[in-house]
Amino acid sequence: MNRVNHKKQEASRRAVPAPRGATRELKPIQDLTSYVGEYARQRPETLALACLGVGFILGWKLKLW
Repeated sequence: MNRVNHKKQEASRRAVPAPRGATRELKPIQDLTSYVGEYARQRPETLALACLGVGFILGWKLKLW
């Protein structure tokens, strides 16, 4: 198989059209919450450190005195 045909086959595998009649509604909030929840299950220490860092910065910038 030559190089051009190989590239065409790779491109055709990547660009698979959606099945007929299959429409996916956009639900960005639900997608984001499910993504963050899955990430938190996989890497809880990373998420905890990120929350700690954000809390530190907010507490530092929003201090009352």
